[in-house]
Amino acid sequence: MIKIISPEDVLAIRNEVLREGRLTLNECRFPTDTIDGAFHLGYYVDEELACIASFFPQNYEGYSGAGYQLRGMATVEKHRGGGLGTLLLNFAIVYLQGKKAGYLWCNARKAALKFYMNNGFEIISPEFDVPGIGPHYVMYLKIK
Repeated sequence: MIKIISPEDVLAIRNEVLREGRLTLNECRFPTDTIDGAFHLGYYVDEELACIASFFPQNYEGYSGAGYQLRGMATVEKHRGGGLGTLLLNFAIVYLQGKKAGYLWCNARKAALKFYMNNGFEIISPEFDVPGIGPHYVMYLKIK
């Protein structure tokens, strides 16, 4: 089941999956977690939060229309490869259509390129490094 969840609900999985448990939960907060228009989604398997993603209004330079940035998408290891991320992303796209968003973009880890490309995203930047995390690309998905 997919639900809109609180910013606090995403912190443990952000730390476990995206930061390998190296940070405190407070260090896993994004400055944009609570801005107007931001929302967080969680995919629950039974009662367990298994997959998360955060979205906030943010245009990408050079692109017109209302943009949203996807950040902190993560699936706990035991649920990876089962399609939860795709289901969560599809839910978000329908939700964003209702918000009149024209596109979604993200800074995707190099290791996640296949996932994003399989879900219709395209690479729109050269590779860049996020210190302490690794190589990334900016990816774009037109919503309407």
